[in-house]
Amino acid sequence: MLANAVQFLKLIKQAATEAVEATKPVNVCFGKVTSKSPLKITVEQKMILGEKQLVLARNVTDFETKVSIFEDYGWETKEQSGGSGYEAFAEHKHKIVIDKKKITIHNALDVGDEVILIRQQNGQKYIVVDRIG
Repeated sequence: MLANAVQFLKLIKQAATEAVEATKPVNVCFGKVTSKSPLKITVEQKMILGEKQLVLARNVTDFETKVSIFEDYGWETKEQSGGSGYEAFAEHKHKIVIDKKKITIHNALDVGDEVILIRQQNGQKYIVVDRIG
């Protein structure tokens, strides 16, 4: 009879723990990228997450965006000459003026990157928010 009481107590503790866990909408954890392709992240040295479990924020991906650069910022080409000897081809600089040009930001995760993850409720998916440091 005592064994049944101990088992019953364990079940009550487990149910209470699960009830508390269920009320937490998210859980923040930390991980380290252990593989780039396919992407794998080891979370707190005990669980390996694969691509299907990960949702990547833009912060940790390569992405394209548009930029504008104007003369006011002082951007110029470097000194360069044409080498022909004619004055028109002598060393000179040009101001750089760019308006809404597309560039690629290379920000994808790499092996060894330490990351901040947010676990969705029930632990099915993890959102990779950013790198640490």
